[in-house]
Amino acid sequence: MIGQLHSVVIDAPDAHALATFYAELLGLEVSKGGPGDDWVVVSGRGHRLAFQQAPDLVPPDWPDPQRPQQFHLDVYVTDVDEAEPKVLALGARELPGGGGDFRVYADPVGHPFCLVWDAA
Repeated sequence: MIGQLHSVVIDAPDAHALATFYAELLGLEVSKGGPGDDWVVVSGRGHRLAFQQAPDLVPPDWPDPQRPQQFHLDVYVTDVDEAEPKVLALGARELPGGGGDFRVYADPVGHPFCLVWDAA
């Protein structure tokens, strides 16, 4: 091993707002940075996501190959029908392309993520 994963870093036009979205989605805490900061970290239970200010971000446009997804997170849930309205209330929107054990959404900035269940 050369190194260990420290953070997954996601660009956002408002780093704190997107960090807050993911903190609520994943049950984590905003552990570093606040409104107006260029770098905000969400962490807890051995996980860490960082959000970097990118005011000129051109978000992906799922599933348009001209503006590909860039990355996505799979978020495991035990009951997707219970989780979906909560995710939508946080500001996510549903995207096309779900399957038998996943549904696709965009975070408030446009980054795709999936709610997954029965994940092996």
